[in-house]
Amino acid sequence: MNTLPTNMPWSGAYIRDALGVEIATDTARSLLPVEALVGLALRHNPKRAHLLVSRVLAKHVPTEPGIVIAAGQLLGFLVRRELQQPADTDALGALIEEAADQLGKLLASDGGNGPAGERQDRQRRQAAVAALCDLLAAELPELPGTVTLGYAETATGLGQLVAEHLGTYYLHSTRQESHGVAPYGAFEEAHSHATSHQLLPTSRAALALAETVVLVDDELSTGATIINTIRELHATAPHRRYVVASLVDLRTAADRDRLAGLAHDLGTHISSVALAQGSIELPANLAADAATLLATLPPPESEAAPGNAPESVLGTLEHLNLGGIVAPIRSARFGVAGRPDPEVAQRIANALDAALSTTETSSSTAANSSTETHPGTQPNPGTQPGRSILVLATEEFMALPLTVAARLQQLRPDDTIRYSTSTRSPIAAVDTPGYAIRSAVAFASAGDSADGQGPRFAYNLSHPEGRFDTVLIMAEPGTAEAGLLSPGTITNAVAAVSGDVRLVTLDAQEPFPTPLTGPAFGSYLAADVQWLLKDLSFAKLEAPKEEREAAIQSGKASYAESLPQEYEPSADYSALYQSALEANAARIAHAVGTLTEQVLRLRGTTPVLVSLARAGTPVGILMKKWAREIHGLDLPHYALSIVRGLGIDQTALGYLASRHRPEDIMFVDGWTGKGAIARELADAVELFRSTDGADFRPDLAVLADPGHSVRIFGTREDYLVPSACLNSTVSGLVSRTVFNKALIRPGDFHGAKFYSELAGSDVSRDFLAAITRQFGTVREEVLEAAGNAPSTVAELPEADWSGWAAVEEISASFGINNVNLVKPGVGETTRVLLRRVPWKVLVRPEAVPELAHVLHLAEQRGVEVQGVPGLAYSCVGLIHPLHTPGATGADGKAVVDV
Repeated sequence: MNTLPTNMPWSGAYIRDALGVEIATDTARSLLPVEALVGLALRHNPKRAHLLVSRVLAKHVPTEPGIVIAAGQLLGFLVRRELQQPADTDALGALIEEAADQLGKLLASDGGNGPAGERQDRQRRQAAVAALCDLLAAELPELPGTVTLGYAETATGLGQLVAEHLGTYYLHSTRQESHGVAPYGAFEEAHSHATSHQLLPTSRAALALAETVVLVDDELSTGATIINTIRELHATAPHRRYVVASLVDLRTAADRDRLAGLAHDLGTHISSVALAQGSIELPANLAADAATLLATLPPPESEAAPGNAPESVLGTLEHLNLGGIVAPIRSARFGVAGRPDPEVAQRIANALDAALSTTETSSSTAANSSTETHPGTQPNPGTQPGRSILVLATEEFMALPLTVAARLQQLRPDDTIRYSTSTRSPIAAVDTPGYAIRSAVAFASAGDSADGQGPRFAYNLSHPEGRFDTVLIMAEPGTAEAGLLSPGTITNAVAAVSGDVRLVTLDAQEPFPTPLTGPAFGSYLAADVQWLLKDLSFAKLEAPKEEREAAIQSGKASYAESLPQEYEPSADYSALYQSALEANAARIAHAVGTLTEQVLRLRGTTPVLVSLARAGTPVGILMKKWAREIHGLDLPHYALSIVRGLGIDQTALGYLASRHRPEDIMFVDGWTGKGAIARELADAVELFRSTDGADFRPDLAVLADPGHSVRIFGTREDYLVPSACLNSTVSGLVSRTVFNKALIRPGDFHGAKFYSELAGSDVSRDFLAAITRQFGTVREEVLEAAGNAPSTVAELPEADWSGWAAVEEISASFGINNVNLVKPGVGETTRVLLRRVPWKVLVRPEAVPELAHVLHLAEQRGVEVQGVPGLAYSCVGLIHPLHTPGATGADGKAVVDV
């Protein structure tokens, strides 16, 4: 283990000598000495007088960003070793020891706030820090089934560093407002200045379904907060394992026993890791003696109550709005993927580097950024090489500013870059080398904290040895400008102690993604539908049908990971579509009216239509139009994704639950085949109920139910719904939905593409117009029948699932033995011919006159059409079983695993 050099002053020595607080390191269980990682200070807090002040967290002490990153990555390695099998830990152990040795040497050398010696020495140290970070960033793992949780406000950045190393979903607790997100849970941190925490994941399933939860905090004194958290998490959704990770662990044996007892009581496994473990001895009269000591000490000149500094002492103050440089930033309090896009931090760092290099305040600092000089400040002379620069983040917003600071150091090797954050914790400042908090500036809060407005602080940047030439304040994205630039706020306070201050603002992403609407996405009007989808129009997802079929049937890929290639329909096929539309428009209008009236009977006048994209979306729009034209009702209409084997997009359900009563939702689809989607829907809403508590009804309203698998339908006839014919060109130019983990991150909606290049063949709105023109023709008949319709689901006709039974019989009789390769009904058969590798088409002979488009497609593709008297559907499409392991087709061909 590394030791702290005796000639290096410890930043806890003053409290040790004045009040008798003793810290000891358990060398057998530590990578580093406790004193190398923390100092001591006193708090204005009667619950706990002392405070461990980390040297590697950068919450209260401006620190080299690379040191902070290295400490977090090293802690991630300890968690990784804890979670892996013993046989896999030897190599990790050697790497951990080497990294700890390098970190210990860096902590033992000069890493203060000012320039680290001459230019050559400074760059040598920067190279050593970078080498350590590179060592720890090699061969990063992916740990599925694991979630990492950090604690606000001190460990939000540390927790994300651990999550990035492990490749897990990440969430931190918060004391901020919920912004409409239902809290997953809450717990108390009894000794804190602000005690209440809450968890606000928009993807509650990501947390609830995790097998392992990693809990990350900067230090453990008693473990009481950890116990409160685990009790809350386990009561909501039990987890198989918990790993507690901290920089410093000073719990007593009794504290450890309490955590072990909790594991026994809950029937789970709880373990802990830390960079340093040891003990702390607190005198019995510490609180009283600390209060007496503080009363005898005059506050440093820099420590003052929030207020407006005199204009005469203000330095340069500029506002850099970088909202145009990067997309809106998602807060980790709502849950994020473990590894963010590195380009985001790089773009911000590039813009800041450009801003620091400018010598004219009136010029633009970077592309798409704006610079504003505020009254009462001096012109900005620009920054010169060799200056000390502090990146000062605010409260819970720690991870991205830290990465920006590290990138900025790479861009400006001649400058000394440090990183720190503001905090709500009131700490006494004593300007002496043996004390961890040398100075403080105070200011008014700017955000929407759940505990209300109050003073905030920034430490160790205003005493003579700690002043910085330039301070870059990176505010929580989305913070109102008035809360940052008004008298008494952070910029005003920091400008009083630094000659050059730049306020950096970014846009905030809403907790849930923003729905897509036309004309930016799709050809439907914005008033017709809001797509709860992520726009993947930029992605190359299409593949030849044969390649997709091989991957799907061999189990190497989900059908939802890619897309079939879409083409403009031929003139002959378009003519068949138009003929079918003219023949069936009135029949479809009647089914739309019947379906809408049934939904209004079941949900009253306030149903929220949620169509299953994409087949359900034209139906949902038509239902919305019927409700408006016949009843004057303006029903909300959304479209979301459902994927066989994955269910409904859980993020989209969370969005709906945050804006509507779950009991008002009615799910809508175009038609049923064998009823797989109805079952998928029921499983999905039950999963959401178990993870999120919102009780959506599993009711599915479909235009046509030839499979007899739902109770809410417009008709059970198996005839052509023309919107099945043309793929995207009759469905708003939107692709089938996609769930591809390379593109869809936790918190994202499922995705789809907008084929704007097919606009010349788009008949989506023409189709809607053709059906709505028939509303008047069928209105009276529909309303008369609706007057006697049941008003509860239980009174509706039963779903006997006869279609599923028919499919099973077909699968067996044709030697396929895989119901997923049997697609019954006109709509599903059309999809097989357009998207998959078709083998045969079965038709009921008397239905042939209505199947012109099916026969046309089969002829084009050389697919055998076989008449089957008594077929339960008008037609059935069979996907070629050539790619299905273990199956044999009726043609006698054995299947090969491709």
